[in-house]
Amino acid sequence: MTLGAPSPTAITRTGDTGVEIAWSDGDRRRYMNRKLRDACPCATCREKRSAPPPPATELLVLLESDLQPLRIQGMKPLGAYAYSIDFSDGHNTGIYTFELLKSIGESVASA
Repeated sequence: MTLGAPSPTAITRTGDTGVEIAWSDGDRRRYMNRKLRDACPCATCREKRSAPPPPATELLVLLESDLQPLRIQGMKPLGAYAYSIDFSDGHNTGIYTFELLKSIGESVASA
């Protein structure tokens, strides 16, 4: 974490679709479950994102978890710089730094 960089001050669920984070700089950002999962920074997910697409003739097999709505089951702080997120599809190895979270969230207008 960079000295003076914003950090989360509150995290609230937005129904089953995502979370909203209030930041120490007064910013509020919304994070949809799928967008967070797709941005997972773990080595396995980075490798999958950079791999060439499968051939069009390859049959895609869906798992039962692929058919269920994606949910965040929990978020745990990792030191004072990141969060670990547990997703309903069983994935939980990504380390979401505050810097990454700030960059992928959608700004929420102040009321």
